Amino acid sequence: MAMTGVPAADRLHIGFFGMRNAGKSSVVNAVTEQDLSVVSDVKGTTTDPVQKTMELLPIGPVVIIDTPGFDDTGTLGDLRVRKTREILNRVDIAVLVVDASVGVTRADRQLIDVFREKEIAYVIAYNKADLIGGQEGGDSLPVSGNEFSSFTEADYEKALVRDADGHVHGEVFVSAKENDGIYFLKAVIGKLGKTTLETKGLLDGLLEPGDRFILVIPVDSSAPKERLILPQQMMLSEILSHHASAVCVQPEELPDALEKLGCTKCGEPVVFTKEKPCPVKLVITDSQAFRRVAKTVPENVPLTSFSVLMARFKGLLASAVRGVAAIEGLTDGDTVLISEGCTHHRQCDDIGTYKIPTWLKEYTGKEITIRTSSGYDFPEDLSPYRLIIHCGGCMLNEREVRFRMEQAKDRGVPITNYGITIAYMNHILERATRIFPDLHRVLEKANTPRNATTEGFKTRG
Repeated sequence: MAMTGVPAADRLHIGFFGMRNAGKSSVVNAVTEQDLSVVSDVKGTTTDPVQKTMELLPIGPVVIIDTPGFDDTGTLGDLRVRKTREILNRVDIAVLVVDASVGVTRADRQLIDVFREKEIAYVIAYNKADLIGGQEGGDSLPVSGNEFSSFTEADYEKALVRDADGHVHGEVFVSAKENDGIYFLKAVIGKLGKTTLETKGLLDGLLEPGDRFILVIPVDSSAPKERLILPQQMMLSEILSHHASAVCVQPEELPDALEKLGCTKCGEPVVFTKEKPCPVKLVITDSQAFRRVAKTVPENVPLTSFSVLMARFKGLLASAVRGVAAIEGLTDGDTVLISEGCTHHRQCDDIGTYKIPTWLKEYTGKEITIRTSSGYDFPEDLSPYRLIIHCGGCMLNEREVRFRMEQAKDRGVPITNYGITIAYMNHILERATRIFPDLHRVLEKANTPRNATTEGFKTRG
């Protein structure tokens, strides 16, 4: 990702669904103005979800997902339908493409029920409107126009329908073949998108113009060559866009940075007052360096990690703090799932497959079985697991993270994340979350140790 780009996880995810031969892929191609999907008169041409990251006016940065027909049959068809259902866990807006000459089928209604159950905003796009030629009256004619400014409030009022339960969805007639009504479909998606995607940042409530941050970024064998990982990019971009500043160092240079910025003097902590506050708003470290950094940064200088802030950004923080206490109950033979949201190449000292498993076994002193998952391959059956330790989720959108969190909650399996786990095992969880006062109540409820020492791992007897 370029520093000026928007991560896929923070883009509006728009999924196109429907029965085979409803013209779904034709609508996708018309909306994107690209040959994104293969189009054919043969049913079931789309065999796997097709995903495209792009800018889509009037919406902005989006991820477009074309899915296989929901009525696909046979063994392979069942697998495709399952993949389509998985897509529903991460879309913000669903577009249900219906053959206007056929109307809404029973299978379409089942999909609509799923949209409502999952609280997904949706638009019904009645395709092939050219075949019915307005025979259903003026309401079945596409709203034409190639300028978004040409659409009136009356057009939107007609297209946005409120059902008996109070849910609002869109209904639009289009002809992908004639490219008619496509601009209005995009405009309606944009209307729903404005109320669906919440604009927020990693440092919401923690960042003011003029603030100074220290970012501790280890450069080791697991770091990508000549670039920063996504959370680091996002953090820097947000700090700069708010007219604040950041000093980026490796752990080795941290003592010198603290000295030069006035947090320490001759290696000793400086006492701060209301008249002379701490010159650094927050030290943010890679979680892998938590133990070392916590020993270096004075107690009166706020400290947290990229992973802790990412957990908050994704809506996982409270659950992660509650869930981490389950580490104390692990026994010989228990299975822990360590889940990554991305599919990067694993190295010998990988944090998910090597470091956390090693630290966990050292901390507990138990023979624990570790299972891993990556990308979107999150297990459907969570019953074998006593604990789930998830990555920061920077490559997953918030809806996907929330789905995993709710799935774990429904199965009664505690879930936490990398940064919270590492802070907990180093006895600095209270300190790492001190910048969120409301979380202290959660810490107490979870019976989580509040000592802020950095003794390292304390193996249980």
